[in-house]
Amino acid sequence: MFQLSEIEGENLRSQIGISSLDYGGRRYLPFAFTEHGIAMLSGVLRSDIAIQVNISIMRTFIELRDHFRQGRDLGSELIELKQNTNQLFKIVFERLDTIEKDDPIRSPDRRKIGIKT
Repeated sequence: MFQLSEIEGENLRSQIGISSLDYGGRRYLPFAFTEHGIAMLSGVLRSDIAIQVNISIMRTFIELRDHFRQGRDLGSELIELKQNTNQLFKIVFERLDTIEKDDPIRSPDRRKIGIKT
């Protein structure tokens, strides 16, 4: 278990709607448990309710870890997708430029459409 820093406490306060310190809000920084701290509690707690809460919290930690792992995978996939898309758009615009140059029907004074490179 550890106590949150002032910045972490402010972030928590703004995310869950806790009132400010000036108007009846928390007067101290809240405490939090790490995943290992929750696991250590399981050796001390004996009531059925405490054990069920402990299991629920451990499952939440596991789901969060899986969620963050998936997020990292999505980030790399997005970067790869962006690179591939940029390459495809470059090819498309190059081909449009060649078609535009070879097409005698259009006026040479016509404003060019597309991304300027």
